[in-house]
Amino acid sequence: VQLQAFGGGLVQAGGSLRLSCLASTHTFSSYTISWFRQAPGKEREFVAGISWSGGRSYYTDSVKGRFVISRDNAKNTVYLQMNSLNSEDTAVYYCAVKRGLTVARTGSDYDYWGQGTQVTVSS
Repeated sequence: VQLQAFGGGLVQAGGSLRLSCLASTHTFSSYTISWFRQAPGKEREFVAGISWSGGRSYYTDSVKGRFVISRDNAKNTVYLQMNSLNSEDTAVYYCAVKRGLTVARTGSDYDYWGQGTQVTVSS
């Protein structure tokens, strides 16, 4: 499975961005998908994840109410709508997929990773 993440960029604090992750697989709907991020000097952290059907989504506390993860299985794409961005959201964002029904918050549980897209929030 190959993943392409895009949509990052430079945005002012309070602004919005939408990230997309396109997967090259014929079995996209069988994967659980999540977004992680890594800021300079920090460990990679779970941001949001969505079940294979899109029926369940999970978020880290710092983005709840601001970010929304969604997926379109017909387009093999998962999205991360990010609103009310602040400087602490600055990071490289990665999408990752895993087999199975459960969203995991640990990166080592994921089987495939995208290349990452940079999000920079200016204050």
